[in-house]
Amino acid sequence: MNLFWRRLGLVACLVVSVHLAEKSARADGPPWVEVKSAHFSVVTDAGEKRGREVATRFEQMRAVFAALMTKATVNLPVPLQIVAFKNTKEMRDFAPLWQGKPTKLAGLFQGGSDRSFIMLDLSADNPWSVVFHEYGHQLMNGNMARQSAPWFEEGFAEFFSTIEVDNKEARVGKVPDHYYYTLRQTGMMKVADLFRVQQNSQTYNESGDRRTVFYAQSGMMVHYFYDHQLVPKLTAYFDLTMAKRVPVEDAIQQALGMSAAQLDKEFQNYVSSGHSKYFVIPTPPNIATTAFTTAPLTDADTRAILADIHAHSPDYKDKAIADFEDILKTQPNHGGANRGLGYAYMVKGEYKKAAECYRKAEQADAKDPRVHYYIAMLMSRDGGYSSEESREEMIKELEAAIDLDPSFADAYMLLGFAQAQSGDREKGLETAQKALLINPRDLSYQFNLAQMYLSNQKYDQAAALLHAVENSGNPMLAVQATSALRAMERMKADNARFSSASEDKDETSVGFRDPDSVSSKEAKSGESTSRETPQSNDKNKKAPTKEKSTGHITVQVTGGQQPKVGFLRGVLATADCSAPPSALLSVTSGDKKWKMKIQDINRVALLGADKFSCSWTNKKVALNYVVTGENQGAVISVELE
Repeated sequence: MNLFWRRLGLVACLVVSVHLAEKSARADGPPWVEVKSAHFSVVTDAGEKRGREVATRFEQMRAVFAALMTKATVNLPVPLQIVAFKNTKEMRDFAPLWQGKPTKLAGLFQGGSDRSFIMLDLSADNPWSVVFHEYGHQLMNGNMARQSAPWFEEGFAEFFSTIEVDNKEARVGKVPDHYYYTLRQTGMMKVADLFRVQQNSQTYNESGDRRTVFYAQSGMMVHYFYDHQLVPKLTAYFDLTMAKRVPVEDAIQQALGMSAAQLDKEFQNYVSSGHSKYFVIPTPPNIATTAFTTAPLTDADTRAILADIHAHSPDYKDKAIADFEDILKTQPNHGGANRGLGYAYMVKGEYKKAAECYRKAEQADAKDPRVHYYIAMLMSRDGGYSSEESREEMIKELEAAIDLDPSFADAYMLLGFAQAQSGDREKGLETAQKALLINPRDLSYQFNLAQMYLSNQKYDQAAALLHAVENSGNPMLAVQATSALRAMERMKADNARFSSASEDKDETSVGFRDPDSVSSKEAKSGESTSRETPQSNDKNKKAPTKEKSTGHITVQVTGGQQPKVGFLRGVLATADCSAPPSALLSVTSGDKKWKMKIQDINRVALLGADKFSCSWTNKKVALNYVVTGENQGAVISVELE
């Protein structure tokens, strides 16, 4: 053989050998295994024994929590994947970023509407308190209907993180020694300052003494409230601060019957005394610690799980796509990688690519409930409500997801909207209520269910949910809830005006938009629907023409002939405001172009914006309107999506 070709062949072999060595090094590192208990799945590279230990500890906490809180549910609102890393270096690759750097932590809970993750560093001195702390958050999400302040969220999780279980008894609520050490050596925050910490605060996120004090003092504060039987009074406190926006100091006085300064003194004395209480109960007899199964994970399966964590993190979405694509280069039909890549594409709004991935994932594993749900979700975004055939297919996919996972809250919510769009509003409302029952703290569920109540003109139920969302502390949803509440009041007033103006006393309903989105983040393609209202059966009676003012539009109504109310979703191309205060909107929905008139842009009901802007172009919108002609209407409400 020519010397040149031999050398070239040698170089090629070396390149291939290096590549295979890299792949082998990754695959031949510590093997990953999955340990499954009765209620949990743990994947780890720390060995089967440690994986079983993690699963056992979770089963213990689940049983103890159920024994202590007899009215609580121990089923989690979304599927949970536990990932136990053998060391800190591996854990760091998944830690959330704060000012561009990974946050230092020994455990992390990463939530998602479709799947949640708990990650822990098994090389930490005592990872179990961190593990139980994160699981405590999950239990709160499944049992508490309202949000509370970060100090209570973290303090409650800390309280349950100290669970100790042996063959005879379980102990809950023991105060860790480091609480006392931290608070005595570093000093305490004023209680009012502790209560004011929010999730976006530096104290809550940045490593250092102040963050350490926050966690220790939050845990000790919850112990203080339990020991002094003051926990019931916290309901009134959170109502004052979160619902009524009462200043912290005033809320402390009103709810607890003491000033903030007095509470500071009481709490300092409590910490100084070193005396605290804890619960002791017999070890629950039904802890599932046997019948565990263990299976090795392939390199592709492991990488798909880890990439899925990145896909659910706001800091690592691009890395997730690269990781999934790398897996699919060698295993194009890998179910988990196709599903994960579809999710990542869907989040980015690349729906066509997402659909292709989900179909491949369905072919690989037809028993994956998330795949059926995602397919239905994509259909909803691509005009899935526009035809009876597509609605039936959506419902079929969602029912399959629920059959495979009866606690799949997202699937219930989307199914509820599909049923409502198919004409069965009551059934849709009942199904959506199941979603909120499974996951009572999900703000998007509360907001979406409120929209369904509005669509059914159940104003009291809608108002209760919207007020809760308005005071939740989520800025985006709070603004939308406030706008929806204003729109609801206008709708009620409009209905009253229509009703009182009719000589025949016909009832007219100006409907709120028929919601068909699973969350406020989901924008759908164009569609238009309309509803006929009852007409008078007296054909011999001459119908006098009456002008009925809605307050923001004027509609000509003839006797028993009621206005035709419709709903339109599409893209706002332009807004012509040359004849103020009115505006003429050019809206494209599917292959149709609509001319929609707003009588007064200062009085039209708005959702998703504080005021109407004549400069809006290429905006996705949803409109409620009264039909005034072919592809024309008088706008009742505008929602920016």
